[in-house]
Amino acid sequence: MTLLAFRTPAAGLTSAEAPGAIPGQGPDAGPAPRLTSTVAKEYVHRACHAEVFLTGSEQLNETTFAVSAQWPRAHTFFSTPDGTRHDPIQAAETIRQAGLYLAHTRFGVPLDHKFMMWNLDYTTRPRQLLIGAKPTDLTIEAKLVAEPRRTRNTIDFTFSAVVRRGPQLAATGYARFTTVPGSTYERLRRGRVDVDTLPVPGTTAEPLPPARVGRLRPCDVVLTPAGAPGTWHLTPDFWHPILFDHANDHIPGMVLLEAARQATNALASPVTVTPTAAATTFHRYAEHDAPTLITARHTPGEDPDALTTTVTGHQHGEPIFTTVLTGHPDHR
Repeated sequence: MTLLAFRTPAAGLTSAEAPGAIPGQGPDAGPAPRLTSTVAKEYVHRACHAEVFLTGSEQLNETTFAVSAQWPRAHTFFSTPDGTRHDPIQAAETIRQAGLYLAHTRFGVPLDHKFMMWNLDYTTRPRQLLIGAKPTDLTIEAKLVAEPRRTRNTIDFTFSAVVRRGPQLAATGYARFTTVPGSTYERLRRGRVDVDTLPVPGTTAEPLPPARVGRLRPCDVVLTPAGAPGTWHLTPDFWHPILFDHANDHIPGMVLLEAARQATNALASPVTVTPTAAATTFHRYAEHDAPTLITARHTPGEDPDALTTTVTGHQHGEPIFTTVLTGHPDHR
């Protein structure tokens, strides 16, 4: 198939490539070495440079791209309780960033356009998430599932992702996005304002204990009891520096994915569940000024050694997301 409007901007596509001589040497010394840096944070919709995991990309053919990434050895949020492995949900965040980055740098989507994420799936191999003696370098093979659908104002695209750590398969994934111009988004979201202008809604109940939801720090807990088995209120801290990296007029999808992980652990307690895989469908925006009810129930799965949980979120009785999460339990 032929893809339209692909482009190769000068900045952010591969490791730093600014031309010039090596400092301190003559003009005949040749070009400067290729150095590694993260891509521009604006390409992945992050406010903090430390939360950018991508380092570059290369177009392999009309439908396939190689995106490079790096995970730090330690992260304040994306970590397992014992500190020995990368958080599997970090794979989902990296795949999400890859989709935004390719849209802006390869598909011609302007930086002021807004994104709607409809699906985000990931499956990880736990052995490849072990933290080593240096940061974890990754290569993501992102392949378009179909030619992006373009209208006058929108682009809808879906891609699969294969994440490798050296030659080893570390994760696979799938994501679908729709982009719209900022002016169109403002009309669709008229009356909505960014989260940092609103008080935190929700209950006055104490959040669940961190250990019950697979977390170490109370500030990372996003659930409070709802008074019925398998149900909780979504009450994240809107000042959380990772979950709410920047102001937004809705609750980000990654917060909902974290709620699914925590609900799975709360339902399985006193067992801790590591979320090795999850398939999430986002039905509509989660409004940050509306009560959000999270429900979880165990459901049959393909892996007899794993625990499969279906988690849903509702606002005003309408579904906002559904996650089917698979994890391997560890008794506390």
